[in-house]
Amino acid sequence: MASLPGVPESYWVESTAATSFPSLSQDIAADVAVVGGGIAGLCAAWELSQTGRSVVVLEADRIAAAVTGYTTAKLSAQHTLIYDRLRKSHGEQAAWLYASSQQDAVEHVFATAADLDIDCDLERLPAYTYVEPGEQTEQITAEVDAARQAGLPASLVTETGLPFDVAAAVRVENQAQFHPRKYLLALVRQITRSGARVYERTRVMGLEEGEPCRLACENGTTVTAADVVVATHYPVFDRALLFARLQPRRELVVAAPIPAEQDPGGIYITTQHNTRSIRTTPYRDGRRLLIITGEIASPGSGDAGERFHRLAAWTREHFTGVNISHRWAAQDNATTDHLPYVGHFHPGAEHVYVSAGFSGWGMSNGVMSGKLLAALITGQDLPWAKLYDPRRLHPLREAGPIVKLQAKVARHFIGDRLRSTHADSVADILPGAGAVVRIGGQRCAVYRDTAGAVHAVSATCTHLGCIVAFNQAEQTWECPCHGSRFATDGAVLHGPATRPLEPIDQDEPT
Repeated sequence: MASLPGVPESYWVESTAATSFPSLSQDIAADVAVVGGGIAGLCAAWELSQTGRSVVVLEADRIAAAVTGYTTAKLSAQHTLIYDRLRKSHGEQAAWLYASSQQDAVEHVFATAADLDIDCDLERLPAYTYVEPGEQTEQITAEVDAARQAGLPASLVTETGLPFDVAAAVRVENQAQFHPRKYLLALVRQITRSGARVYERTRVMGLEEGEPCRLACENGTTVTAADVVVATHYPVFDRALLFARLQPRRELVVAAPIPAEQDPGGIYITTQHNTRSIRTTPYRDGRRLLIITGEIASPGSGDAGERFHRLAAWTREHFTGVNISHRWAAQDNATTDHLPYVGHFHPGAEHVYVSAGFSGWGMSNGVMSGKLLAALITGQDLPWAKLYDPRRLHPLREAGPIVKLQAKVARHFIGDRLRSTHADSVADILPGAGAVVRIGGQRCAVYRDTAGAVHAVSATCTHLGCIVAFNQAEQTWECPCHGSRFATDGAVLHGPATRPLEPIDQDEPT
């Protein structure tokens, strides 16, 4: 297969300076401890710092550099075909509350950026969900009606700024796109000036709920706080059993510079072709950077290389003459009832809160969750609090999706163990490749680097024990059950796992 297109790096990360906050080196206390330094955690920290509370942010790696640093960064209340689905499954009021909360988040970013004079390439644009010619348009018509009923400025159109025809599209006015790291790093500068503390490379391993709560960090330090926010993308604590109701997924991204006059003038998405999402951002020399996202798949479902090639080929076909400059991948989790979990972590929680399950729309949901969590902690009321409450359970609506999700987990948990092996021997693994190999009766995740050296770790995910699989294109080990991702040396890249894959001594021929 041909080499993959573009530099393997997120444009958002490449175009901003790296952060270098210290690791936590001693026990500390705060009014609120926020676990996770992505958009949800940082927005919660910002909102809470405005109330005069002392806030500490604990990030396992670098802030705004994991999931948030690899997003598409659309800032929109128009989430593909969500409103007709919500109207049917949850009722008209739920759809209205969802739209209100998401549009409120969009406007909140504009207001905050203006108040703080943040230059984050923030642009107000219409958002479109479209279908191509030859496809049924009934879903689009229904979505327009549902979005209007939910209070959004939606219309049905057949003409867009795309360089190809569409059969129909939902157009929603007053949506946005921005540079997420420029926005969030500016917020961090503000909260640290007001006394908030940010610690990087500080992985939280344990939580003791109480009055106060206590967080145990990997290096042996402890954080004591009256309230705790768990904003780790996929909750790193399983006491709420949310892992049974969250479905991880990965989307690939390619980007290419285009002349400014070729900008399609909006943010676009279709569920066709295994999803295609389209936007641009200001780039160098007056050009725009075209950003195409799609090829949704579960972590651990196979190498992403072929899917990167498909996405790049689609981009070149629909935007002629482009050269792919960047590629990266994003990860998110969908809930079984299509609504995020934002609020009290579990039925017995009094001082622990969670934010998770954004279903690919992390920018508006991250901002929304920051406002909602701050309101809950400070005793204020927002009209959509009940809609997002993680303690909700709708047995009739969720039974089917939960059973399907757990059946998939069971297939991996049992089936991957029944397979005789994923490779015959260590000797069969080529440089730059990885495979699961049985060594001394134990399944090992073995990677051979480009210099020929072999790196062997346990193939058992440290979260709940599923067998990991190798992603050749991204050079990572991935858990197909709950989406944990590990580097080739076993280090944790994405939770819910908090412990690395255990190293293995191997003495087979290399």
